[in-house]
Amino acid sequence: KRYASCWPRSRSHHMTCCLLTYLFSCRTSITGRPAVATSRGTVSLADVGAASTAFYTDEVRKESYPSMADVLDAKVADPDLRRLMLTLFGAFATVSAALRAELVVKAEEQKSVFGDVQLGVDVLADQLLWDVCRSEPLIKTGSSEEAPDVREMHAGGRFCLCWDPLDGSAIVDNNWAVGTIIGIWPAATGVIGATGRDQVASMVANYGPRTTAFATLDDGVYEFTYGANGVDGWLCSRDRIQISQESKIFAPANMRAAQDLPNYAKLIDYWMTNKYTLRYSGGLVPDICQQFTKRQGVFANPTSESSPAKLRLAFEAAPFGLLVEKAGGKTSDGVSGASILDTKITGIDQRTPLCIGSASEVDRFNLVLGLGK
Repeated sequence: KRYASCWPRSRSHHMTCCLLTYLFSCRTSITGRPAVATSRGTVSLADVGAASTAFYTDEVRKESYPSMADVLDAKVADPDLRRLMLTLFGAFATVSAALRAELVVKAEEQKSVFGDVQLGVDVLADQLLWDVCRSEPLIKTGSSEEAPDVREMHAGGRFCLCWDPLDGSAIVDNNWAVGTIIGIWPAATGVIGATGRDQVASMVANYGPRTTAFATLDDGVYEFTYGANGVDGWLCSRDRIQISQESKIFAPANMRAAQDLPNYAKLIDYWMTNKYTLRYSGGLVPDICQQFTKRQGVFANPTSESSPAKLRLAFEAAPFGLLVEKAGGKTSDGVSGASILDTKITGIDQRTPLCIGSASEVDRFNLVLGLGK
């Protein structure tokens, strides 16, 4: 409060002060200490309401882990889709190796049509996925977030790919987790004019201290880990992931919109007041993928007139929407409150607000922001 009193009293600064106060009050959960020393002695975390905010993994080592190839053989009935997914897992592994081998520097040639700064690893990841499109006859069309248009690759192909080659470019130089997002549509619907629900599969790679990937298979969402347990390849590390209906983890994106949307500020205040755990990095991939590992969470990204939508429907929101809903979660289009998977794709670069995660929290988002009335 002493520091906050020196700051301008705008809503954005107020929200920043609230978050800082919240973080300091929850420092014991961040450090993982079982108790904290005070002038009045040692206080249990349970006494300060932080005992439930550690969220350490509850995974235990298994005797063995099936390979990615074996799992796809058993869980993807369509042999063509299985072959395509195997190829894309190989691309993820190549991008992962490049991230560990390349320095993070600006690309020599800047080709982003939006004026975004492209990094060398951006270009490498994007070129790799275009190479996959050119070499794989199963792919009818390809679309990259880096230069959003729909390019025909093979007239007889069965699938249409949309990808964000390296989501999180603005934070990769911090050595924070980033990722690759891919949506796969059938050639019968294409992408333009289709919805996210028309996807036959979606896949997301998360490049952090480990490289993991999440994919929709025939019976649910699976996590695969690359290079673990001394294996030079992918192992299935989680199967049939379920996101619980309730959550105590929140990731509030686009907080600038809280200046224009008092109900969004009210929602953030609710999460803080009720001692939810703040887990937000500014990277879409890790901020949503935590819902699969923690089996709970909510990511909120509403928009306003002065803080418009940045998330791209075909490249980001729809692929993640399929993953989360197939794992038992829920999504909101941030406008009507309907599922993001029911939003028609009218342009390849179409932008959208989004709320995604545990069903009760998405319902709360819709209720507090007055959507669907």
